[in-house]
Amino acid sequence: MDTIVSDQEVAVKASKEMPAAWEGMSYHELNAMLNLYNSKGEIQFDADKAAARQYFLQHVNNNTVFFHDLEEKLEYLVKNEYYERETLDQYSMNFIRGLFQQAYKKKFRFETFLGAFKFYTSYTLKTFDGNRFLERYEDRVCMVALHLARGNEELALKIVDEIIDGRFQPATPTFLNAGKAQRGELVSCFLLRIEDNMESIGRSINSALQLSKRGGGVAFALTNIREVGAPIKQIENQSSGVIPVMKLLEDSFSYANQLGARQGAGAVYLHAHHPDINRFLDTKRENADEKVRIKTLSLGVVIPDITFELAKRDEDMYLFSPYDVEKVYGVPFSDISVTEKYYEMVDDSRIKKTKIKAREFFQTLAEIQFESGYPYIMFEDTVNRENPIEGKIIMSNLCSEILQVSAPTTYNDDLSYNEVGKDISCNLGSLNIAKAMDSPNLGNTIETAIRALSAVSDMSNITSVPSIAKGNDESHAIGLGQMNLHGYLARERVHYGSEEGLDFTNIYFYTVVYHAIRASNLLAIETASTFAGFENSTYASGAFFDKYTDGEWVPQTAKVVELFDGVHIPTQEDWRALKASVMEHGIYNQNLQAVPPTGSISYINNSTSSIHPIASMIEIRKEGKLGRVYYPAPYLSNDNLEYYKDAYEIGFEKVIDTYAAATQHVDQGLSLTLFFKDTATTRDINKAQIYAWRKGIKTIYYIRLRQLALEGTEVENCVSCQL
Repeated sequence: MDTIVSDQEVAVKASKEMPAAWEGMSYHELNAMLNLYNSKGEIQFDADKAAARQYFLQHVNNNTVFFHDLEEKLEYLVKNEYYERETLDQYSMNFIRGLFQQAYKKKFRFETFLGAFKFYTSYTLKTFDGNRFLERYEDRVCMVALHLARGNEELALKIVDEIIDGRFQPATPTFLNAGKAQRGELVSCFLLRIEDNMESIGRSINSALQLSKRGGGVAFALTNIREVGAPIKQIENQSSGVIPVMKLLEDSFSYANQLGARQGAGAVYLHAHHPDINRFLDTKRENADEKVRIKTLSLGVVIPDITFELAKRDEDMYLFSPYDVEKVYGVPFSDISVTEKYYEMVDDSRIKKTKIKAREFFQTLAEIQFESGYPYIMFEDTVNRENPIEGKIIMSNLCSEILQVSAPTTYNDDLSYNEVGKDISCNLGSLNIAKAMDSPNLGNTIETAIRALSAVSDMSNITSVPSIAKGNDESHAIGLGQMNLHGYLARERVHYGSEEGLDFTNIYFYTVVYHAIRASNLLAIETASTFAGFENSTYASGAFFDKYTDGEWVPQTAKVVELFDGVHIPTQEDWRALKASVMEHGIYNQNLQAVPPTGSISYINNSTSSIHPIASMIEIRKEGKLGRVYYPAPYLSNDNLEYYKDAYEIGFEKVIDTYAAATQHVDQGLSLTLFFKDTATTRDINKAQIYAWRKGIKTIYYIRLRQLALEGTEVENCVSCQL
């Protein structure tokens, strides 16, 4: 194709303009120079840009299959089962040709070497032997747009613009798989309940295999499984508890992966007041016995308000038998509000219980997090107070940002389904905050993203796990995320966590939630349908909108007024009109927002990850056989280094404050990682947990401790060594 020739010409021209000292250097060597200061004591950003160009010249162009024109290319890819014919058959060839031309006219170039390397290593379509490339970045974007637009030419054009211009980035499963004939699902992750019976446990193992091979992480709630020593068929001391189930799940995820493109990954959540909680946590201890040690499964703990109150008063903390709780209340343990029923259950002699010290529980929690980074934490009552949907949220996912209601599945004796419950799918994509703020129309950008994500939900039907299919079909739930907050703030000379930084975060997310609901309302009107259960939500009653219609939300600092110059901030009148339309017509999506950690997509989009601060100005990654690769923080220059304090220096308070400012406008969760210096203690981690809980944070993802440099190691002029 002529576009490939132009790419080669650009790379050749750029290579001729390189400093003489760089001539003949490989892209890997040029990228490594990013980690060394030049003679002026400056970071060599140009070396990384040269590395990206050399990567095309030395590797990509030489290993890309050549086609004379687009028609020849598409015919070949469809005939040889690389592309889905159904995706292309929804459009005329004239439109497809015009769409590809539109994409290539954008003259897209990767900003960093790692961005280009990540795309061509992990996302682009390759020949079946894996040796040659069949797509450029523009090709992948066009196929994603054609697939998600489902024949809607106007939407396809908009999706191409939003992705190529860097404002919207679909999550990895969608960007990787859309339009391909040999692919996994477009869905990022799944959440399932396990009930206290062998039928549910057995089905869950099968679900883990089925979902893992299709792509995406899978999380399970273990809270309802009876504890070690609980009776089975009234015979005492028969249950083995949750640990053997965890082992079975871990083996399942190790076995099943998505065509080798993504490894299976799983998480399990357990309530803090489950009798097996200490055994559960001990599986991540460094010195745990191999019989119980969990190596690859992620752990999460569900903590209600009462646990903090008991610790505050230095009281005992009672743990309740799920088996007895379900017998007494007639519903699974996870569906009980432990905070509400705590003292009632303590006084009920029918419920077997044990006790530990509440403060010792939090000490153990911090110890395990100190050693392993696990467990994730979900603040149960905070999550459910902010939940606009009828029903209880009992767990989160592999990245701790998905918070949706679920319902149990029941089985017949022959293992057939008596009643299919409701489990959860995560249909994700993120906006680049910096590019979104540069958008000619932020509202239109958000609407296009909502439509694209809704298409992911509409097009998913995983019949091998009926509860997942039912949940997705009824909820149309999506999760519009955000990334590049720190990059944007630094670009605009605003310190992360400062008064102006918090003010921007608040007003930005306030603006996003308005346009997200507006877009979902438009979808409901167009399709004449809403998510199942809309009539019982606070959207239908109008209560959800009260905080926006009763008070005025405006910037509190002059800097944020300046940043939003030309960007419409929704007014109370805007909210009143939207409230009326939603109450009359509904919204299409049960859930709209969730902020994931954003890994690989941040690199190809040149964004700082999620909305947390950078971990390093120059990030060091190990990329397979290539070894160390260096990634500069987006918008970082030698003139604005002071705005790139890393997360360890910023401290957990400002990070939590930033997330709290955003959380109040997000219906689901935000993946929050907390960073601590190497001098931190378990007491510091406990302080952060309490601070997060008090600030209304819904979940905590990983705990990261800065690692000390190797003793005796010294590298002169090394950028990353001096951060």
